Amino acid sequence: MRLAALARLVRLSLARERRGAFFSAFGVAMGVGALVFFVGLGLGVGSVIRERVFPTDARLVDVVPPAVSLGSFLGGGRLDATMVERLGALPGVERVYRKMNVRAPAASLYNGDFFGRRLRMGMDLLAVGVDPGLVEGDVPRETFVDPGPGQPLPVLISTRLLEIYNNTFAPSRKLPRLAPDMLRGFVLPVDFNRSYVTAPLPGVDVISVQAQVVGASDRALLAGITLPLDVAVRLNKALGQDTDTYTGVTLVTSSPGGVPAVVAAVKEMGLEIDDQERRLAENVGAAVTLTTSAMALLSILICVLAAVNIAHALSASVRARAKEIGVMQAVGASRGDVRDIVLAEAGVVGLAGGVVGTLGAVLLALLTDRLAARWLPEFPFKPDSFFSFPAGVVVGGMVLGVLAALAGAWFPSHRAAATDPARTLAG
Repeated sequence: MRLAALARLVRLSLARERRGAFFSAFGVAMGVGALVFFVGLGLGVGSVIRERVFPTDARLVDVVPPAVSLGSFLGGGRLDATMVERLGALPGVERVYRKMNVRAPAASLYNGDFFGRRLRMGMDLLAVGVDPGLVEGDVPRETFVDPGPGQPLPVLISTRLLEIYNNTFAPSRKLPRLAPDMLRGFVLPVDFNRSYVTAPLPGVDVISVQAQVVGASDRALLAGITLPLDVAVRLNKALGQDTDTYTGVTLVTSSPGGVPAVVAAVKEMGLEIDDQERRLAENVGAAVTLTTSAMALLSILICVLAAVNIAHALSASVRARAKEIGVMQAVGASRGDVRDIVLAEAGVVGLAGGVVGTLGAVLLALLTDRLAARWLPEFPFKPDSFFSFPAGVVVGGMVLGVLAALAGAWFPSHRAAATDPARTLAG
């Protein structure tokens, strides 16, 4: 049968069975739309978790000393300069960035003008020094160096901490929302070896400095300030603390695929991997995936019901058109032609349902985003959109609609092809 003739027969048949075709396409659209909507929601929320809440680089490996070290007996576990060199020489490691905590409590008492508001606030801080190369994408290297004694210390703040401040602390205290550029140059006092909650180091004087914000970074310490490594070393030396070992080391591998081998080599050296944040991101992502998968399964069940409805409708249509099918066979239509006609009818219904369902899901997502932006209160990491619809999801929704319809039409099409024209026309 020629394609033009097949298309004409399908069009005439669907025009005659408009009611049944409409409800069949509606069932497919419901299932496909629900599936595309929930898959897009899962992908969108998962993207926010990976990129904003727990931003991680797949090539980074954070190395820390073990909680209980046997390095003095086994020759490993001490994160000093020699160990850093060994880590940098591992196959697949491109760069090594050292970290050292300021090994004393720190506190800040701010009392003054804060962007047009009077603010008095005291809090404990954590301080960590990092190699400038680790954050050079967020702050110029020349501004993140040790300025020397008596000068304000350059510090970085976490962009995630700023997000939390803007959407929780600032509204509750009626303080202005801040952008990273607004904080550059802001100075706050910091006292090392002073704390509001813990005891200071015995026999060590308090060191009072001024900390000046020079930028913000995703890799900065979440609950504290991030300093240049040389500053942390200088402060630890002034406080009489250890300056020979590091708190952690960040390794940059040549590719994400090389991470498992590097992790195994690091553990053989008696060190541990700090993957707490990565595991937390994976756990939250798994919870989102599980929830959306349950909704997607429900959507697939709707598609199955739509296929059953199509099977029922086409079976009834085949019975009603038995004589018509018999006449077509009598004038030369083969069984394959009859089967193709029924399958083509179902394919058109499924494609229409898939297109309408996918379009409806995208429009509903846009409406949901607009309502969320208007009615949901601001909260940390609130995205502009909760959905993500890559091309694969859109095309997959349409294909699913066609497949569901063809699955429902499989048995009715074979039943139509098996029609005996002699017996049918003889009544």
